[in-house]
Parts: sequence; structure tokens; C-alpha cells
Amino acid sequence: MDRMNWTDIEFILQGLSEYPRVEKLLSVMCLMMYLVILLGNSTLIILTLVDSRLHTPMYFFLGNLSFLDIWYTSSFIPSMLIHFLSQKKTISFTRRVVQMSVSYTMGSTECVLLAVMAYDRYVAICNPLRYSIIISKALCIQMAALSWGLGFLNSLTETILAIRLPFCGKNVINHFACEILAFVKLACTDISLNEITIMLGNVIFLFSPLLLICISYIFILSTVLRTNSAEGRKKAFSTCSAHLTVVTVFYGTILFMYMKPKSKDSAFNKLIALFYGVVTPMLNPIIYSLRNTEVHGAMRKLMTRQWFWRKG
Repeated sequence: MDRMNWTDIEFILQGLSEYPRVEKLLSVMCLMMYLVILLGNSTLIILTLVDSRLHTPMYFFLGNLSFLDIWYTSSFIPSMLIHFLSQKKTISFTRRVVQMSVSYTMGSTECVLLAVMAYDRYVAICNPLRYSIIISKALCIQMAALSWGLGFLNSLTETILAIRLPFCGKNVINHFACEILAFVKLACTDISLNEITIMLGNVIFLFSPLLLICISYIFILSTVLRTNSAEGRKKAFSTCSAHLTVVTVFYGTILFMYMKPKSKDSAFNKLIALFYGVVTPMLNPIIYSLRNTEVHGAMRKLMTRQWFWRKG
């Protein structure tokens, strides 16, 4: 078959086309979850900006995480909802590259950012007297910039390697969104370099941050267990519980996707990927707001200010 450029065709996102009723149900569920993602993460960003009590490193990184989750889900959920409700499930080359690069950037950045947040909790608990000196404003900006920079660099590398591949006519992507591995498998040439690069990216951006997170929490646990005060131990665990829950949900879903036995039921595999892409960003603001007195206080203060503004 004659080779063609990627730009000569449109891609078909297969999704769950064989189950149209399931797609209609998923469209309603995903729309509701997307609205929760926008509302929850936007609220957290606003609170961290307007309330001086939340001007701390932990909430600075949390604001970055919320901003990231909004961009990540916005890169694919709106188009996915349109495809769920439309007979035409095509996507142009340009939109496909933008969607792939943005989602890949955000996913890689989140892995690094979670490791940075674990380091922040490590310093706060294991070295509290020097916390404000070590985790300075300048260091926070540098670590956040490093997270975004590494995520962008990884995405740029994978995207450039993907779009340079030749194509021989196959244009059906068996997924909801433009997942990079599903994309490169359509090429009519050897994709060993792409597969090796993706594998290395997974090791660097998935397992290396996970290792750093585990090391941080080993030191945190060791410090907490040596604390004589029960109140001190409770406060330390409370400080880390939200981040640890987010890490468990995030990495638990990813590890399940990669390590589960290969299934012939591609619909099940797609639903697991959808859970990772939609449910996890929705849970993040809920987890960080639940039982968080600082966030609750900031929310009450903001609502009181709005009430007085309307009255006055």
C-alpha cells in the first residue's frame, strides 16, 4: 500500500461504537464529572490565590495540580463527549497532535509534581524547624517549573517521534482519545524506537517519581513512629493523608492498567483508561477538601465576602 503523510487523512476514534447505548450513558456521566472537575479545581485555585492562609508551599503545589487537571481533562473530554453523541467520530491531524501532546504533557507533569509534593511533606514533618528555610518561595517556583519543563520535554520528544512516522492507510484508533501508543501502531514501518522511547518515558516519569514518593514516606513514617505525642502523630498523619490518597488512586489505576493480564475485552480496557482520565482528576479536589479545616475556613471566608458584597 502506498505511503501517505499523517496530514493527508482524518483519524477515526472507535471508542465504544459497538455499544451506542453505553456511549450515551457515558456521555451523561462524563459531562457531570467534567463539570465537577472544572468547579472543584477552579475553586481550589481561587482559594489558594485569594486567601492568605493558603499561601504556603503545599497549597502552591496543589494549585498547580488543580490547574494541570483542568487542562488535562479539557484536552480530550469535550471532543470525547461530541464523539459519543455523533455518528461522525473523526478527528483531524492537527487536533490529534494537540490533544496527544497536551494530555501527555499534563500526565508526565503530574507524576513529577506528586513527587515534589511528597518531598514537601517530608521536609515539613522530618525537618519542621527548617521547613520555611528549605522550602522557600524561590525553591517552590523552581520545582514547579522543573515539573512543567520535564513534562513538556517528554511530550515533545514522544510527539515528534510519532508524527514523523509514515502511514499506509489505517486510520482507526481503538480508543476514546488519541493515546500515543495506539497512534504509532497505525504506522507501516518499524516502531521499535517509539516503543523503546515510550517505555523509557514510563520508567522515568512513572516509576522514578513513585520510588521517590515511597522513600519520602518511609522517612516520614519513621519520624512519626518516633514521636511520643499521640496528638503529634495524628497531626502528621492528617497532614499527609490527602496526598497519600491522591498518590494511591493515581498510581493504583496506572499500575492496574499496565500490570493486569492482557484481556480480549477491549471495552473493559477502555473503561479502565477512562476511569484514570476522568475520575482521578475529579477526586483530587474532593480528597484535598475533605476534612481540611484550612480549605473549609477559606471557603467560608470567601462565601461571607461574597454575601457582604451582594448586600452592600
